[in-house]
Amino acid sequence: MTDLLMSRRGFLAGASTLLAMTAAGCTTTTQTTREQANLPPPVPADVVMMYAALPQERFPVPAVDLRYLDAKYYRKRVPYQTTEKPGTVVVDTPNFYLYHVEEGGMAMRYGCGLGRAGFEWAGRGHIAYSREWPIWTPPSEMIDRQPELEQWRNGQPPGLDNPLGARALYIHEGNRDTIYRIHGTGETWTIGQAVSSGCVRLLHHDVIHLAENVKFGSPLVVLESTPAFTPTPQLV
Repeated sequence: MTDLLMSRRGFLAGASTLLAMTAAGCTTTTQTTREQANLPPPVPADVVMMYAALPQERFPVPAVDLRYLDAKYYRKRVPYQTTEKPGTVVVDTPNFYLYHVEEGGMAMRYGCGLGRAGFEWAGRGHIAYSREWPIWTPPSEMIDRQPELEQWRNGQPPGLDNPLGARALYIHEGNRDTIYRIHGTGETWTIGQAVSSGCVRLLHHDVIHLAENVKFGSPLVVLESTPAFTPTPQLV
């Protein structure tokens, strides 16, 4: 009788433990499923490679933290219907895209950051030239607004901390420098945002790619309602 009672108690204890483990297992599975449902979709391997570290650069560029880049702003070749001739650079300000027009109704599309309120610009010009790892010199008006920039009055040396980044493409209108640039940035979260002082910023990887493929003298069109450039203090 005693043996039977012990066996019954052992069975009940084992059953209780099993029930607890089963319940715990269900809870864990549900939690894991919920966490997985909240994860961003996996980044394609080709995108990871496209934005991998660039150790060969004069100032080695780290890999892009793709957690902070919306997938719609990945560099991509896309169909693009336009009357602009191949080689033209088109900045689509409402959608935060820059297109480099190609043959056959295609274009290379880049996500970009643009000028914040009060620094927007639009119109036509051309890419006069580009510079690798340029020096940045803030204009006096900008230094007046941001006194901490006084240290760079005669120019900030190139590097990852320089606002122009890995490359700068200089925008002219006729023979006049508009003081606007297409330049690099390592601030991934600013792509798709209006944050700069009027310039177009691309990720370092993307501005390097654009600079390697654009020809000097190529037309540039900034799509906006404003009919012409309205120059404001340079850059960032």
